[in-house]
Amino acid sequence: MSAAVATKDLTVQFPGLTAVDQVSLSVETGELRVLLGANGAGKTTLMDLISGKTKSTAGRVLVGGVDVTNWEEHRIARIGVGRKFQIPSVFRELTVQENLTIASCKSVSLVSNLGFGLSHRQQRRIDEVLDLTALTGVRDRIASDLSHGEMQWLELGLVIAQNPKVLLLDEPTAGMTQSETRKTAEIIKSLRGRYTILVVEHDMAFIREIAEQITVMHLGRVLAEGDIAAVESNEEVRAAYLGSKGIH
Repeated sequence: MSAAVATKDLTVQFPGLTAVDQVSLSVETGELRVLLGANGAGKTTLMDLISGKTKSTAGRVLVGGVDVTNWEEHRIARIGVGRKFQIPSVFRELTVQENLTIASCKSVSLVSNLGFGLSHRQQRRIDEVLDLTALTGVRDRIASDLSHGEMQWLELGLVIAQNPKVLLLDEPTAGMTQSETRKTAEIIKSLRGRYTILVVEHDMAFIREIAEQITVMHLGRVLAEGDIAAVESNEEVRAAYLGSKGIH
C-alpha cells in the first residue's frame, strides 16, 4: 500500500540557502505526524512543497502513490490535500454555518451556496464538521465575533468540509490560550485515523498531547524520527533543539 504522503530526496534552493535538503519522508494513511524543529529548520517550507505553494529544485512528492511534484496548488488540493495556515482565511461577515456551506458546496454561485437547495447529505456533512470542530454552539454566530480559538477551528472546519484525505496544519495553536490549546488537542485527536495529518508545531505540551510519530528537522534536513521517547533520548536532537529538558 502506498503512503498517504511521501517525499523522496526533496530539495528546494533559494539564493544562498538550501531550505529543504534531500528530505525523504513517509506518512501512512491515517497517521498523525508532527514536524518539529527550530525556526528556519525547513518545516513550513516542506509543507509548502507538499501542497504546491513552493516548487522544488529536486526530488519528488507523492500523494497516495501519485507523483504530484511541482503540480499547481489547486491540482494537489483536488486530489485530497487540504491545508490550514497560521492566519485564518474566512468570510468574516458571514456566519459559521454560511462559511461551512460555501466550503462544502461545489456550486460557484454564492447565493446557492448560502443555503438554497442544500441537500440533506450536504447539511449532514456540515453538521458533522461543526461537531468535529466543536463549533455547533456558535453555528449562527458571525465569524468576526468569534474568539481567536474559534476562528482557528472554523478555518480547520473549512478545510475538513472539502473532504480532504490529507490535512496539513501549520501551527494550529498559534496565539491560543491554554484552554483553547487543550481543546485544539482534543479536536485533532478526534480527527486521527479519519485523515492523514501532518502538523507543524512549536508548543511542546501540545506535541506531547497529540504526537504519535515525530520528524525532527534541522537546517533543512531530517535529524531524527520516532515517538516522543525516542526523540527525547536522541542526543543529536537534544544538542540541536530540545536541550537537556526534553519535551514538556
